[in-house]
This record gives sequence, structure tokens and C-alpha cells, in this order.
Amino acid sequence: METQSISGKIKFFAQIVEKFVEDNLIEKEQRDENFRKLALAFETFVKDSPLKAGFAKAPETSVDDQDSHSSSLLKVDVQIKKWPQFKGELPQYQSDLASGFDVRAQLSAPVSLKPGQRALIPTGLSFAIPHGYEIQARPRSGWAIREGMTLMNTPGTIDADYRGEVKIILANLGENTVLVQDQDRIAQLVLAPVMQARLVEVSELDSTARGAGGFGSTGSK
Repeated sequence: METQSISGKIKFFAQIVEKFVEDNLIEKEQRDENFRKLALAFETFVKDSPLKAGFAKAPETSVDDQDSHSSSLLKVDVQIKKWPQFKGELPQYQSDLASGFDVRAQLSAPVSLKPGQRALIPTGLSFAIPHGYEIQARPRSGWAIREGMTLMNTPGTIDADYRGEVKIILANLGENTVLVQDQDRIAQLVLAPVMQARLVEVSELDSTARGAGGFGSTGSK
């Protein structure tokens, strides 16, 4: 049973990778090679990781067959807790193929942000994220282009072992003062798979054509 669960997670991860590279128009041969390498790396990580048991216990992915669009998306159960100050409805995806869901400010009074200022805004929510995943907090594009509002640590990371209230670090990079009101949609959260690096110390790294070339080394445009 444990082996089957791990195998299911590997297949799920592989499908995500394949979908990503297809969307980015990578040639089929390169896509297959990238897919093979990533699938092998992920399988090795699961076998060697102390979190192996956690992967086996992670919720099984399921397919939602309610409509033809969302039926192609793999879905993972994520437990969500409302804090006492939470008001309104739980977050929802705003379209069938949306990758993120919006969270709203939970405020007892408006927060005024002058240009260059930042503030920690509570959402009144916490999550139990399955092992092998994270939630990323990202700015809302409409608010960013209209008012210059963004997140200081974008994308912000919510780890699978964090159980506290999710709070968003809003920053005003615009030219005008922005008033953040209770129930404003302040960020979008995206569930994403995670791989941990197994760091191996070596005396020398393999050489490449680029070498140590850094900022601007590949051209200014």
C-alpha cells in the first residue's frame, strides 16, 4: 500500500512537470528527457527522504468530473481552519482553470499604506498542507497594475508544517496612498509541489560554457 501511494505521488508530480513544459513549447525530445530526469530525481528523493512515511500518508489525488474543464486538473485535499475573527466565505477558485484562490483581509479597522510602506495583514485562516507540498502567496495582478500593490516576499512560502494564521506582507510600490479595507482581496494562494535538495559537498564543480558569468554576462537585452 505504501509503495502504491508513493507511486501515485510520483505520477502526479510527473503530470505536473509534463503539463508545464508542454505549455512552454519545449520540443518533444527535450520534454521527454526533462520529464525522465525529473521523475527519477523525485523517485530517489522519496525513497531516501525521512519524509517517506509522510508521502505515503498524503491524501490521494482525485479527479473532479463535474465539468469538462476542471476534470483535467488533479486536486489535493487541504484542510483549512477559520480563526475566530474570520468573516465571510471560505476562499474559492474564480474560474475552472485558475491556479490560485484569493484570500481577504480580516481587519477591525482600515490600514493606510503610503508609498513605500508595508504592513502585515491577517487572513483569519490557517492550513494543514499535505507533505510534499507548499502554498505560495502571490500578488494580485489587477491591484498591482492599478495601485502598485505587491507582496514584499513574493512568492511568500507557507510550509507544510506551519499551523499558524496566514498573514500577508503587503507593500505599496505605487505613487498614491492605498487604504486596505476589511474583506479586500489581498493576495492569491497557489498550492505547489515541493522537492528538497540533497546537498552534496564537492571540492570542484563541473565546468560549463558560461562558467562564473553572472549579472549581464549573457547580454543586456
